[in-house]
Amino acid sequence: MADTDNAQMPTLQVLTQYTKDLSFENPGAPESLVVKGQPQIGIQINVGAKPLREGSEYEVELKVEAKAELNGKTLFALELVYAGIFRAQNVAQETIHPFILIECPRMLFPFARQIVADTVRNGGFPPLMIDPVDFVTLYRQRMAQQAPSNVLAS
Repeated sequence: MADTDNAQMPTLQVLTQYTKDLSFENPGAPESLVVKGQPQIGIQINVGAKPLREGSEYEVELKVEAKAELNGKTLFALELVYAGIFRAQNVAQETIHPFILIECPRMLFPFARQIVADTVRNGGFPPLMIDPVDFVTLYRQRMAQQAPSNVLAS
């Protein structure tokens, strides 16, 4: 009986993960590396997913954009698209969307965060340590933004 119960449990398997795109710009170097003052740092995080083979595999992208400015000048700009291929099994169709867009980026985030920190540090700045992200809230905000256009689609 226990084997039957385990067979029906939702599972999420990481098949692979990879850097899909990485860009770092340090337009004011070397002067920007000796700037005094506290820069304004803006960070934006977005999540996207698309189904792959057989409908149980998905490519999930975690896009991180970071920009540091001081006195109207860009110190650095970073764009990272970190992705993974995931296999979801035994997940109800009505819950697959939040499952993929919350759990998958949650698994990718620590790796993307490390890439951002290392890239900024290798660019000559102190490492940029992104605060943990609440992917449930991010998902809800995204759905609220899309809701007015999807009212009839429900």
